[in-house]
Amino acid sequence: MDERRSKARHRVLKAGTIEFGGGAIDCTVRNLSDHGAALDVTSPIGIPEHFTLFVPADGTHLSCNVVWRKEKRIGVRFG
Repeated sequence: MDERRSKARHRVLKAGTIEFGGGAIDCTVRNLSDHGAALDVTSPIGIPEHFTLFVPADGTHLSCNVVWRKEKRIGVRFG
């Protein structure tokens, strides 16, 4: 499989919350770079294309755009 990212991602295991339109879905941040992340979710159904990722351990809120979706994981780009 060819790596298409311009920046390497670092493996992490942090709790996160996908926030959108008054709703929230728990997730796990599996890898992270300055430009994006992979998030484990129970189901990608119902997660919008654009949302805010809150990572309590870091106290960060990141604006996200979904780049890809798999059965229980989504890839996002920040910005």
